[in-house]
This record gives sequence, structure tokens and C-alpha cells, in this order.
Amino acid sequence: MKKNKKSLHKIPGSFPQGISNIFCICYPSHMNGTKKTALITGGTGGLGKSLAVRLAGKGYRVAINFYKDSTGAKNLVAGLCGEAAAFQADVGDIEQVRGMARKIADRWGSRLHVLINCAGITRDALLIKTGAASWDDVIRTNLTGPFNTIKTFAPMIMEAGGGHIINISSYSGMKGKKGQASYSASKAALTGLTISAAAELGRYNIRVNAVLPGFMPTRMGAEADGAIRKAKEDSFIGKLSDPDEAACFIADLAEMNFVTGQVFPVESRVF
Repeated sequence: MKKNKKSLHKIPGSFPQGISNIFCICYPSHMNGTKKTALITGGTGGLGKSLAVRLAGKGYRVAINFYKDSTGAKNLVAGLCGEAAAFQADVGDIEQVRGMARKIADRWGSRLHVLINCAGITRDALLIKTGAASWDDVIRTNLTGPFNTIKTFAPMIMEAGGGHIINISSYSGMKGKKGQASYSASKAALTGLTISAAAELGRYNIRVNAVLPGFMPTRMGAEADGAIRKAKEDSFIGKLSDPDEAACFIADLAEMNFVTGQVFPVESRVF
């Protein structure tokens, strides 16, 4: 019997501080049976890149959603093994999300197996200094965004016979953080959305979970020196979380069939 061959791909381009160049071990699609499709929103961020590599390595077709970073999306797609494509959309705009769904369906068919809501922003400021526009921007991306994608893509996951939706939440949503009223509120609400969606979609074999990947030295995290120091102080091992390790957990969770309505901390701080 001929042995299955595997190949090694390197993702080109620069990576956020703290993330080394990522290698992806690629297996032929027949090793995973029927080809599955996964969508990652915010796919050009540090965690999004790691997730794309992991899922591509598992044989998924990977849809990379991005909002502004077209160059990053192009480089990421070019470096992934297997089938991958980039789709521009503002997740806070339901019409753009619907347009993205149509493009994905045109390319790979109307079945989606995994949706990972990774897009997120922060506008840190004390509550009394937070403007309405900043508040709205954060809620729009971090909460309305997942609402829009779940609402839009759930029928495609149903058509696939079920699948997994994973929302990327935050430690800040569990404890609340000084100077992060909007971000903390958006992530706390995302937990409620996750559990509600799990309760409603379970009958369709759709699992919905949230993951708290911890404070990572990615593009958004690296901009906050004070927060980095505090995260290390709060860690039992004095370290930040690693995007590759978080992506490994999330990619494995995506293939679990009997886990839903849960919130998983993947880090080293105590709650």
C-alpha cells in the first residue's frame, strides 16, 4: 500500500511580536474524508493566522475573513496548504456578512462546517471618558459581529448536517477590567450569546462554545505595555498565552461532537 505523503508549508510575511513564523503540516484531503469548510473572521490577526494554519493542516478549506488588511490576507492565503480564500467584509454590517456568505457558497458550495468568530477590537478608556462612537464601534464588532455571522451562517451549517461555532471571548468579559468598559461588556455579552445560541441550535447538531485564549502578544495585545506586565503578574507561570497553543485547542474543539454551551479558559491566570 502506498503511504500517504505530507508536505510542509511556511506562511510568508511578517508576524506580530511574539509569534514566530508558522509551519503547517499538510495532509491530502482524502485523509479527512469529505472536504470540510471553515470560516475565520478576523483571520489576519495573530490568533486568526494560527487558526488558519491549524485548520488547513487538518484538511479544511479555509475562508479568511478580513476587513482592511488585504495584503495580510493575500499573504496568508498564499502560504496555506490546501484550499483557502480571502473574503472582505465588515462583520458589524449584516449586508456585508450576507454578501460574504454568498461568495463562499459560490466558491465551495452552501455547506459550512466550522465558524470561528475571532474578529475583535478594543478602544480602551475610563468609562466616563468613553465616547459614544468608541462604545458603539466595540459593541458593533465584538458582539453584533458574532450575532450577524451566527444568524447568517447557521443555515449553511445546518445544511452540512451540523458543525461547530466558536466565539473568541476574553478574561475581561469574565472579571471586567479598569479602562475596558466597552470591551469587557462586549465580551461578557458574547458569553450570553454563546450559551443562548447553543441552546437554540443544539437540535440541529450545531455546537456553540466560547474560548478565552488569554492575553497574547499579538497585534492588539502588543500595543498595551501596561496590560502585558499585568497579565504576566497575574499568570501562575509569569507568561503570556501563546497563539499557536490556543489555536491547537480551538482546532481540536471544533471537531468535538458532544461539547456545547461551554466557556473554556485557555491560559494561566486564575478567575
